[in-house]
Amino acid sequence: MKIVIIGGTGLIGSKTVARLSVKGHDVLAASPSGGVNTFTGEGLDMALAGAEVVIDLANSPSFEDKAVLEFFETAGKNLLAAEKVAGVKHHIALSIVGAERLPRSGYLRAKMAQEKLIRESGIPYTIVHSTQFFEFLGGIAQSATVGDTASVSSAYFQPIASDDVADVMADVALSQPINGVMEIGGPEPFRMNELVARFLQLANDPRKVIGHPHALYFGTALDDRSLVPGAGARIGSTSFEDWFDHAPPRRSGVAA
Repeated sequence: MKIVIIGGTGLIGSKTVARLSVKGHDVLAASPSGGVNTFTGEGLDMALAGAEVVIDLANSPSFEDKAVLEFFETAGKNLLAAEKVAGVKHHIALSIVGAERLPRSGYLRAKMAQEKLIRESGIPYTIVHSTQFFEFLGGIAQSATVGDTASVSSAYFQPIASDDVADVMADVALSQPINGVMEIGGPEPFRMNELVARFLQLANDPRKVIGHPHALYFGTALDDRSLVPGAGARIGSTSFEDWFDHAPPRRSGVAA
């Protein structure tokens, strides 16, 4: 089966490509560097020819409110239109747990716009809502840092390892579309400030972390339910300790 992974060279994309390729599927890792660009439409028709499944893992190059909305709306329209022409049977997108609960975030508003396009496209689909990746802890700390102090929300979140996310994406690609949303998360909830502080300590980073209930998370306030998956979510098996021991973080990014 031919499976096209948009954003197939990124953190989740590369891991998903590896999982599906080893099962014998014809997997195309599509990215702008390889001549496939969902925002401009470049290369889409050729890349999708013969594809049965498309996994959209692309992310906006800018997180500014207007730019990120334009990216997800334009890229979404281009990709879904090309999928209709190609006869794609299952569209899969990775989004974020709690996106619908946090409308003050420009990024999450853009993700909800992307999801609306998918639901209205007429193409069978599955939307996977994931919690933040452990690999994003450095990005959370950096976004909240002024001087040598990071002011981080004290709300709960339930981060997941990227390997566990890739396992889910590969499984979904080989399953029937649910025409709805499934949630995935890590094995346990943490206070965000407490896990960020633990991460920095283990990474020998001297920054001080201050937890505050009203500290903004990328422009929006959180409560204890904002970023936590609900009942019935698929839970990853990798603990924070195991992730840190086996995959020391070398990057940061947004969980999507």
